[in-house]
Amino acid sequence: MVTRICTDVYRQTLLPMTELPAINQQLFEAKAKKGLTFDALAKELGKDEVWVASAFYGQAKFTAEELQKLSQVLGIDQSSLSGALGEHWWPYRGLGPTPPSDPVIYRLYEGVMVYGHSIKAVIHEKFGDGIMSMIDCKVNIEKKPDPKGDRVLLTFDGKFLPYSKW
Repeated sequence: MVTRICTDVYRQTLLPMTELPAINQQLFEAKAKKGLTFDALAKELGKDEVWVASAFYGQAKFTAEELQKLSQVLGIDQSSLSGALGEHWWPYRGLGPTPPSDPVIYRLYEGVMVYGHSIKAVIHEKFGDGIMSMIDCKVNIEKKPDPKGDRVLLTFDGKFLPYSKW
């Protein structure tokens, strides 16, 4: 029963990313078979759970040491991981087709469509002319209990980068 549930979760997680390389699919499959969460993997690697998830989707790069640890934790041959995701490999970062069709991703996209200009205006008022870096950014997701139903607390903690003047 647990294996079937893990396999179902694996398939649901992977469905929107059918273009993932085989090695990334193998990471998801091994994670599901072991019944691990991104948080558990993050603790093993000394990383954040959102960062680990992004690396599973090919949008962040594991170090050689992280690939070795991941190999041990997930039971995947290290030479396969290093061969596919080693020093020669670089991530492709992006959302995919827009607007996104996955409901969770679409709601995040919708949030930017609805509040994007307001957020931009407030950032400029508080910081000046610049942007919030997504390169130097931490993303945290917390579950916040609420009597009307649990809430998602999503935090983007990005470095402010002022535009250069020359």
